[in-house]
Amino acid sequence: MPWFDLPLEQLRDYRTDTAEPPGLDQWWQQRLDAARAVASPPTLSRHEADIYAPVEVYDTEFSGAGGDRIRAWYLRPAGASGDTPVVVTFIGYGGGRGLPAEHALLPALGYAVFVMDTRGQGGRWATGATGDRQGDPAAGPENARVMTRGIGQPEGYYYTRLFTDAARAVETARELAGVSRVAVSGASQGGGLALATAALVPQAVAVCHADVPFLCDIQRGITLGPDAPYTEIPEFLAHNVDLIPAALDTLRYVDCALLARRITARCLLSVGLMDTVCPPSTVFAAYNEITADKDISVHPFTGHVVPAAHVERQLRHLRDFLR
Repeated sequence: MPWFDLPLEQLRDYRTDTAEPPGLDQWWQQRLDAARAVASPPTLSRHEADIYAPVEVYDTEFSGAGGDRIRAWYLRPAGASGDTPVVVTFIGYGGGRGLPAEHALLPALGYAVFVMDTRGQGGRWATGATGDRQGDPAAGPENARVMTRGIGQPEGYYYTRLFTDAARAVETARELAGVSRVAVSGASQGGGLALATAALVPQAVAVCHADVPFLCDIQRGITLGPDAPYTEIPEFLAHNVDLIPAALDTLRYVDCALLARRITARCLLSVGLMDTVCPPSTVFAAYNEITADKDISVHPFTGHVVPAAHVERQLRHLRDFLR
């Protein structure tokens, strides 16, 4: 795929032209307060102790949006103390929490990891265990297209629930580990969730790693990105034309380019200049709104993937700013 977006010198100055909805902070505070009010304590069950030693693995449930029970993995080095640094990990579109073995690198290096399952996903490339419609006894992981689920109003939108789940995951991980602040990390949809949590619960997030993040400058993404999942929205609105104003308004409430202005964590992002899933300008739209200490890895010949070399840069960043 050739370069198709703005030149790099313009990307470094690009800003979103989407207007922030009025009262955004108060609106999100109401969502989070409502979730906390109906939350019940997390539960942990030791998982396969004989094969994962010396890492302790716990099959975990915590309360997300609406009090819904969200599955997670909690991995920590055996005998970890209360000052063990914690990384909360979020998953890309279509995937779920997978298996603990997929998240073993950081515990091997001395970090605890809290891996949030993604409600109503986990049926495409990594297994999940959490349904979206939890009042339905048949609810479970799905190979789902969720971009337009409830898009007619922000209160009922799928990503409103998912952002709330993610904020509650950060709060739960901090409570379980007994630490004041954590790191958040993810790629694509997971990168968007990392940015969202750093913005929604800034007091709890010290470090934010967001690779090729999704859900940034969404109104540009849905008109520029040639590949799914952004394409789900224009495909839907091409026929449901009466919903266009309401849908575009809803998207403003979960746009990480707007939420990013609230981030106080030290940030490390990455972008591929040949990314047709999350176009480079949408990533820079979020990055350029961050006023906290930040850096971005620019990969000129990379699409919607994270080069292996970037992992060591992230590990150095965690060592310097989380330990």
